[in-house]
Amino acid sequence: MPVYETESLVLKSYNLAEADRIVVFFTRDHGMVRGVAKGAKRLKSRFGSTLEPFSTVNLSYFQKEERELVSIQTVELTQSCFADASDPDFLSAFSYMADLLMAFVPPHDPHETLYRMTKACLAAASENTGNLDSIKVYFELWLLRLGGYLPDWSECDGCKRKLTLNDTARLQSSFHLRCKNCDKSNSGDLIKPEHRGLFHSVQKLSPAEFINYARDTRTSVNEVSNALKRIISQVIGREVQSEKARFATQTASKV
Repeated sequence: MPVYETESLVLKSYNLAEADRIVVFFTRDHGMVRGVAKGAKRLKSRFGSTLEPFSTVNLSYFQKEERELVSIQTVELTQSCFADASDPDFLSAFSYMADLLMAFVPPHDPHETLYRMTKACLAAASENTGNLDSIKVYFELWLLRLGGYLPDWSECDGCKRKLTLNDTARLQSSFHLRCKNCDKSNSGDLIKPEHRGLFHSVQKLSPAEFINYARDTRTSVNEVSNALKRIISQVIGREVQSEKARFATQTASKV
């Protein structure tokens, strides 16, 4: 069996049998990896605190052919997120992002750009804990863009005219936009210039830069996020539960 070594983000873990845990890693080199950490629940486990959510670790594991679950050998902690994850809002936001990653990324399918984007979001959120809404919309949009699902909001889907800085448009069921001249039904969400400004700025700025750009536009950030959630729901084939509702459900299930 080959041994793989790679930098990874710990996304989630859950109990397996009496002493073991299944851990989900998003790795830099091999995509999504699910593995068994034997003895991880024991008090003197060799894994210690390395399996805390959203920690950055160096992971080594064995993988048998045609088996999705790998055998975790060593996990070396390089950056802990324990202090940030103790904040309920931070934990809720990144648990939501982890769920989206697990829904989007197939097992053992490398995606280094998506990995680096996720790490950048974690770093920016750690330094700007009061701006999680901006981080979430940044993550949602880039997840769709890197997956090839992001619509083009720079032009009208009807007449193909480039939308100006002052144009308003209507969001269609296809999630593309139609200008006032082409949209005769007046149905669908109204997409204002500030919405499109946020939409395009995400694609040009780093997470930290976008936080500064969007600092005074919280309402518009949430409205763009709601539109992106509907696209994500269509892609993954199920409704995207709000972060707070999903987090409350997960917490209640552990009681």
